[in-house]
Amino acid sequence: MKHRIVVLGAGYAGAFAAGNLARRLSPADTEITVVNAVPDFVERMRLHQLAVGQDLAVRKLADVFAGTGVRLRLARVTGVDPERRTVAVTGEEGDGELGYDTLLYALGSSAARHGVPGVAEHAFDVTGLASALRLRERLDGLGAGGTVLVVGEGLTGIETATELAESRPDLEVALAARGELGAWLSPKARRHLRRAFDRLGVTVHEHTGVEAVEPSWAVCADGRSIPADVTVWSAGFAVHPIAAASGLEVAETGQIVVDRTMRSVSHPDVYAAGDSAYAIGENGRPLPMSCASAGFTNMQATAAIIARLTGDEVPTTGLKYYGNHISLGRRDAIFQMVDGDVRSKSWYLGGRTAARLKAAVLKGAGWGIAHPTFGMPKRRRRLAAAPAVSGVGVAA
Repeated sequence: MKHRIVVLGAGYAGAFAAGNLARRLSPADTEITVVNAVPDFVERMRLHQLAVGQDLAVRKLADVFAGTGVRLRLARVTGVDPERRTVAVTGEEGDGELGYDTLLYALGSSAARHGVPGVAEHAFDVTGLASALRLRERLDGLGAGGTVLVVGEGLTGIETATELAESRPDLEVALAARGELGAWLSPKARRHLRRAFDRLGVTVHEHTGVEAVEPSWAVCADGRSIPADVTVWSAGFAVHPIAAASGLEVAETGQIVVDRTMRSVSHPDVYAAGDSAYAIGENGRPLPMSCASAGFTNMQATAAIIARLTGDEVPTTGLKYYGNHISLGRRDAIFQMVDGDVRSKSWYLGGRTAARLKAAVLKGAGWGIAHPTFGMPKRRRRLAAAPAVSGVGVAA
């Protein structure tokens, strides 16, 4: 009987991981299944572009995995039972259950609402395909002079506000920041960011916490109200509660606590990658939820799975966060390097060169998703005798 590997989620972490596993493990010994709720790959790093009216390339997951040996199950994950090694799903085929010997959990994240009243009912976000399209439809209905408030001064908030201001100069765009705009950037990069906001006409409300969202305004902590025909919530990310409900050990964030090889500390046949993993980087701090972290963690998880199943020593891949790349519309960007303590270095790259670099990164990620196995090798590795169908594998 083949060793069953189930990958939950086909985002950046899950899709890359599934392709790498298919490329390096023999189909004579393994059966790889990817479970994803939607039929298309979602370029999450471009969803703010989609929301403001730009069209993105559509990559059907069925086409992505065609010829790779990876099985695709279009369904939504409703539960995980790590004791029985099963995953509960629901989709067009109805409710079902998938058994696994090795599970790679990569379900990603969504917008963190932080319990703020009105966010669920009235705010929009760009953390998923459906939510980005919903925002796009709402923006299409706004006439000249309409007001949009972006809440959150992180990367998503900055990219959304600048993209929107550039694409829709007929709208009044504002951003609410709890602290100083770009406080985490180097002084030169911070000045570049402010110049971009001024050039695009984005109003910044610094030291402004939003405590409630209404249909046409946002209520601030100091009692002020900011007019907003549309409020875009970009105040952080949260993971789905499925992992916590399953009995897997999770952190306060709900992320699965993993060891250095991305293996669950409570259930050795479960691995996590991407935003779902509570992984400690080389600086001793948890990796941030980001596409870069998805790359690091999926490479480490797949390397560990392959090594344990084939009887090799488990290698370690780098878990170092190098910096932030922030789009400021289509013709401007900031690339800010950070040190080992995630403090911004004095050097940064900005302007059109940084924008072209960001475009190249996005294009490369898209190509990688479209070619998940990077060309199938002539020989793929067979499993060692030790990893039986139990899924426990060779001890680390």
